[in-house]
Amino acid sequence: MRMDDNIIGLAAVVMSLGIPLAALYTYYSVRKLRTDERLAAIARGVSVPMQEELSPAQASRRSGILLVAAALGYILTFALISRAEPDAWIAGTFGVIPFTVGLGFFLDAFLVRRDVRSS
Repeated sequence: MRMDDNIIGLAAVVMSLGIPLAALYTYYSVRKLRTDERLAAIARGVSVPMQEELSPAQASRRSGILLVAAALGYILTFALISRAEPDAWIAGTFGVIPFTVGLGFFLDAFLVRRDVRSS
């Protein structure tokens, strides 16, 4: 085994673990900065409006929109690639998974909204 073969595996492991950890750290630090900023404004007596929490129907609708849009973009990307490489359609078919999950979120939003109206 040459060193080049091991470097590729090492890079794959580092990237697959490092990128999500970096994203989590960034999310945490941005959220902490927003909290500190809000606390400092409150300490100075400034009125800080609180963000409203989304209702379950709104949260499901947002997730459905994002998943369906991402799935369609993924499928469209591989459809364009398949014009040059026909085997790319195999990868494009995996876009059906987030698409159907997104449709499930739309169904959930509809059912939650219907339950709220009937109550």
